[in-house]
Amino acid sequence: MEFQHAYLITVIVLAVILFSLEVFSIDVIALLVLLSLILGGVLPLDQAFLGFGSETIVIIVGLLILTASLARNGVIELINAQLLARLRGDSARLTLILMGIVSAVSSFISNTAATALFIPVASGVARRTNTSLSKVLMPVAYAAILASSVSLIASSTNIVVSAFMRQYGLPGLGIFELTPVGLPIVIAGLIYMGLLGLRLIPQRETPRRLSEEFGLRSYLTEIVVLPSSPLVGKTFGEANIGAQFELNVVAILRGDQQITTPDAYQTIHANDILLVEATRDQILRIKEAAGLELAPKAAVSNHELEQLETRLYEAIILPRSYLIGRTLRGVGLRRRFGVNVLAIHRQEETLTQKLSQIVLRLGDVLLIQGDPDSIASLENNFFLRVLNPVEERQIDTRRTHLSLMIFAGVLLASGLGMLPLSVAILGGVILAFLTRCITPEEAYREVEWKVVILVGSMLALGGAVEKSGTAAFLAQQLVRLVGDTHPLWLLSGFFFLAMLLTQPMSNQAAAAVILPVAIQTALQLDLNPRTFAVMIAVGASTSFVTPLEPACLMVYGLGHYRFFDFVRVGFLLTLVIFGVAILLVPVIWPLS
Repeated sequence: MEFQHAYLITVIVLAVILFSLEVFSIDVIALLVLLSLILGGVLPLDQAFLGFGSETIVIIVGLLILTASLARNGVIELINAQLLARLRGDSARLTLILMGIVSAVSSFISNTAATALFIPVASGVARRTNTSLSKVLMPVAYAAILASSVSLIASSTNIVVSAFMRQYGLPGLGIFELTPVGLPIVIAGLIYMGLLGLRLIPQRETPRRLSEEFGLRSYLTEIVVLPSSPLVGKTFGEANIGAQFELNVVAILRGDQQITTPDAYQTIHANDILLVEATRDQILRIKEAAGLELAPKAAVSNHELEQLETRLYEAIILPRSYLIGRTLRGVGLRRRFGVNVLAIHRQEETLTQKLSQIVLRLGDVLLIQGDPDSIASLENNFFLRVLNPVEERQIDTRRTHLSLMIFAGVLLASGLGMLPLSVAILGGVILAFLTRCITPEEAYREVEWKVVILVGSMLALGGAVEKSGTAAFLAQQLVRLVGDTHPLWLLSGFFFLAMLLTQPMSNQAAAAVILPVAIQTALQLDLNPRTFAVMIAVGASTSFVTPLEPACLMVYGLGHYRFFDFVRVGFLLTLVIFGVAILLVPVIWPLS
């Protein structure tokens, strides 16, 4: 084994481990990989950064901007209003119809964006049918992921696979080339969910109205013990705070000291800050207690207590949110938007830090106080997705139809071969700017820069693996290992390898790691490399058996799911998708 081969294999293994452990952000890991390739001498400097200026990046960035234009101009609201208003039936039927709608939308936008847009709609279906949110939210996330192979632009993973194919001298994927296998996958997935999947999803909470769910979620918040409080000088046992206010004290902050899980003999001091877990209604009762005060400034006033349904909001943190990885202190939502975060909810985790010091994550739910305009401003900037109703947005229907026409024009121009996809998308973005469907400032906020950095770096890694001969070396070892094994077994192995790697790491990174080896293996066995590329594109988008996919993470806390819930429902769904893929892919893209 040559040094370059050993070095690249080591880099790949370490990258997979880092992606799995999530010690660093995916973009940081990707940049570390790129730097290691340069410093190790396996990637010339003049080739290291070519991925960032590639056609692939233009397509991904352009699609994010066009998708944002659709969302900002109310296209999804228009679809919801036209379709959901006509729906009738029981919970299972409505959920399946909703899944079909989500899959149709997700065929042309990312699955994370589709999930985020349909979470409030799913909540409405649950409320209408008086069923558990857990019975509706997981199907919505799964429906969005199911559509990943319907079109080239349904997932950035497909675009990355197409880019690698061009690196090997193969034609890139057509915009609807994957549809003959992607559409049957959606249909098979919906049939599975209707016959079995929905029955396997547990009812994690009793059916209730969304407003009731809003009041019952457990949050972490801060309470200040005022100097005038009658509790000062008493022990926790004597004060009996937990029983009196039906809350759980998880820690005391006293100056620079933090006392976790205080016992009954711990004395309460003036100006102690108590970190407590409580529901919204329990938090509000604290306001009525003499000598206790919510720590966040401008907490709920007595006047606002009469208007809680329009003044307090639950909002979930979405992918690409500026809040992810930051603290409330560093973001300054109160200064910038005039809102106040009263509490934070994180599923299956007890938070023990001050609110201002907690590093926010995807899927965290915030209890926010503010006027409807301020809350709407937050949502319009895509920091968050408000779960309980806010005043309806005033939508400019002219721009709604215009943005939809621009997006449809891009698909038509590319699908008919009139323009390359990158050129059609670039033209669509310029039209969206000129018609003010979205401003450049708004567009740049919508670009998922982590994915851009990841894809650019992974393209460099794939190029290094191919040009150094490492892909050919690994393919030789694999060919020796499999011997005379039937190609379908080899194709199946690459599908499951892509599926397994995509659970702990991003879909794009999983495809980038496996695809060079798969293509070289196909070439050495005199098989069709396109068949393997398509199979890996499908496998890398099959993220159902864990809640680590961003679409699943968004619904994980809201539905009160447990990790094994996804294993139970997603494992069989994965087998269904594999069955469809292994039957159709070798037929549509013959192995020989």
